[in-house]
Amino acid sequence: MLCGAAWSATALWLHLAGPSRIVALAALAVVTLGAFVARTRKRRLGWLVLVIGAEMVAGWYQTITPRADRDWAVDVSRGVTARVQGDTVTLSNIRDFDWHSRDTATERWIVRSYDLDALESVDMVTSVWDNPEIAHLLVSFGFAGGEHVVFSVEIRREADETFSELGGFFRQFELVLIAATERDIVRLRTDLRHEAVRMYAVDLTPEQRRTMFLAYVELARQLEQKPRFYNTIAANCTTVVYGLARALKSDLPINATLILSGRLPEYLDALGVLGGEGTLPERRAAALLRANAGTLHPGLSYSEAIRQRPQLSR
Repeated sequence: MLCGAAWSATALWLHLAGPSRIVALAALAVVTLGAFVARTRKRRLGWLVLVIGAEMVAGWYQTITPRADRDWAVDVSRGVTARVQGDTVTLSNIRDFDWHSRDTATERWIVRSYDLDALESVDMVTSVWDNPEIAHLLVSFGFAGGEHVVFSVEIRREADETFSELGGFFRQFELVLIAATERDIVRLRTDLRHEAVRMYAVDLTPEQRRTMFLAYVELARQLEQKPRFYNTIAANCTTVVYGLARALKSDLPINATLILSGRLPEYLDALGVLGGEGTLPERRAAALLRANAGTLHPGLSYSEAIRQRPQLSR
């Protein structure tokens, strides 16, 4: 009863404000106290009060549904959309911002068509901002000619919202699939947010690369048709990608790495698909991207520049 009351109070606090929040919390306190009192007099009556209270909270909670028409923060205002014609995939709403600070940018949304037969590489990008055990996951697909597109499963914040792990458990944020250029989404993290960003090659066959890319395309189409909620554990940047990766291997193992996403290199290494040479610590060190890569390597595209990493001495 106490656990249920605590969960209900948290949900009410996060989703209501002002007088409605006060009234709802007061009603919850009355029902909880009433269930305790009723139980001391007659056990079945206590259970009846508890069930009625639980059904009231559950009925209210089910009215909270994901939407696609809120006043979104600019960087997540457009989820990628996809159209497939044969071996050609056309992606719309690819983000290609020119970031001036971690919060301000010159906006640019572009449309690109990709030939699946020209898909040459898959790279996993992890971005750590605080706890090294927790990383944001991005997946970059490279095509012949040097073009790359990055997919990132993110929370879809409203313009006045900030991320909250707690809110992520209580339907506070929708889920969005962002497609972006590396110059946008990787540079934002390395140069402006000053996060520890690492890029690892993932060794997949051409057919596996194609399957993985199309799994993202299908997710984009699903979210376009029906929005869904982000969840801190069950539907985050890593667990959603795990669901996509099952298209490659249906019996893909589940372990704590899917929550402790900073350990994703170990997970891929155990599966035998982590690229690079040397020991895992050596590959982790070599994977670190330097800030201001474009300045360090003038004359190269941003995608070429971030891949110009020094070789470790052996």
